[in-house]
Amino acid sequence: MKARVTWFDSLLTVIIVLISLTVILPFLYIIAVSFSPPGDSMAGNFFIWPKHWTLDAYSYLFNAQTFLNSIKNSIFITVLGTCVNLIVSITLSYALSKRIVPGRRLMMLFIFFTMIFHGGMIPSYLVVKSLGLLDSYWAIVLPAATSAFNVLVIRSFFQSLPESLDEAARIDGAGEFRILFSVVIPLSKPIIATFTLFFMVQYWNEFFSAVIYINDTNRWPIQPLLRQMVAISASNISPDAAIDAQLAVNLGPNVQNAAILLAMLPIVAVYPFLQKYFAKGAMLGSIKE
Repeated sequence: MKARVTWFDSLLTVIIVLISLTVILPFLYIIAVSFSPPGDSMAGNFFIWPKHWTLDAYSYLFNAQTFLNSIKNSIFITVLGTCVNLIVSITLSYALSKRIVPGRRLMMLFIFFTMIFHGGMIPSYLVVKSLGLLDSYWAIVLPAATSAFNVLVIRSFFQSLPESLDEAARIDGAGEFRILFSVVIPLSKPIIATFTLFFMVQYWNEFFSAVIYINDTNRWPIQPLLRQMVAISASNISPDAAIDAQLAVNLGPNVQNAAILLAMLPIVAVYPFLQKYFAKGAMLGSIKE
């Protein structure tokens, strides 16, 4: 029996290593191409270690105003969207977790209904347009201010907290906002940290809404710009059709991969600070005791 377990563990380890390599090797290739001259990267005579090292691609990007503007736009959208999502999701979930709230079941039914049925792209666009949100960051943030899944999970977690905490706080004279900010939120760090990471990744990787709702390319976040850079190189689009002729000059694989790497760094840098809460918070609220 022990030999079988050892054999199974060895096989499982090999499988995990192979799966990990499928993730790590492309990432290492992106790094290698970004630090290589255009000639080496186009020739493809290396894999994960550059033959000649250069910072030309990064210097090129940091001197391209369009790229810097897109990074600033993504940072602003991510911070604004994450804050709005947390405020709306937490306050709504907290209110719906209280049995004394009138019409709570009906509101939950309406929220759950949105998980099954959705108006689609055209009605959503018409709503955003009628509210005068086109060409603004609010067009990306407000339609995604919360979701039924987020509310259901966070609400379930709030309901799992002992009611005696609320009762003790009320006896001390605390109101609903005081209970939420002084009692509930400090006890909800794992679930809040988990959804904070979800919201940050969601807004940092925002592409479709930006293309649909924002016509001013100077307001585009980083993801539409990356797509444009790849399209320019792959389809030989003229600089006039690009969002900035500066990025269409000498645009090679090294610049593309450097841009991809820089676009990944902010989320990669934030993740270690939330990792200790992530594993625990990902399952909190999914099971009600």
